[in-house]
Amino acid sequence: MPEIVHWNPKRWGRLGRGPVSRWIPARKGFDNFGDLLGPMIVRRIHERRALGRARGRTPRLLAVGSIMRLAATGDVVWGAGINGKTVDIAQFPVVDVRAVRGPRTAAVLRSFGNEVPDVFGDPALLIPHLWTDAELGIRRRTSGTVLMPNYNDLRTWPSGAIDPRGDPIERVRLLASAERVVASSLHAIAIAEAYGVPAVLVASAKEKPFKYIDYYEGTGREAPRAAESWEEGLDTPGAPPISGWNHSTLLDAFPDDLWHSR
Repeated sequence: MPEIVHWNPKRWGRLGRGPVSRWIPARKGFDNFGDLLGPMIVRRIHERRALGRARGRTPRLLAVGSIMRLAATGDVVWGAGINGKTVDIAQFPVVDVRAVRGPRTAAVLRSFGNEVPDVFGDPALLIPHLWTDAELGIRRRTSGTVLMPNYNDLRTWPSGAIDPRGDPIERVRLLASAERVVASSLHAIAIAEAYGVPAVLVASAKEKPFKYIDYYEGTGREAPRAAESWEEGLDTPGAPPISGWNHSTLLDAFPDDLWHSR
């Protein structure tokens, strides 16, 4: 398997909650669920297509997330995007682009000399096409309204909001089973919309609008006006659903050539 680049820095925490282990410091992954979806999705496609071993010294693969700042020359990009915090400061290398999250990421990469096809979309939108509801334990329209902030906004959201850090399958299950999602987490919005759940974007206090606009435009829509707070989000209608975006185009752009066919 090629290295699947994703953002998951280590942080200091406690080993466990027992009387002894809770006092033992340990380094754990940050585990923002959206950043863990890339390896999960790539491995699933590898399994479904019965791809073999990686070809020799394969380039790294960037898939899912605002991780273009982590790219190195020669990397393969499939569905990743740029975070608005890095647009004006990063020197993006020349990479092998198969697809990007949206046209705003494409424009920036082209300005640095990259060839970028007009293939857009966040691979998180492919999850319903790669797993059945039963495999993920999804029960449609059973979990009410789900609140999920970007991890940087967590402290200002109510105690009932779902922490985006943790097991990605559990969070996908909860979001896909919701009747409505109110979120400043980009991937909470993407997962909800992938399953046809009305999703309301709340402006993040820490994240710039770039990546959100990039996501919506990547699915052929204008970005909606974001609610100013989670409280306002509760009274805001969801964005128009995705229509006209073809998931097959993004799937067809997956870089099978990084592996030998079995």
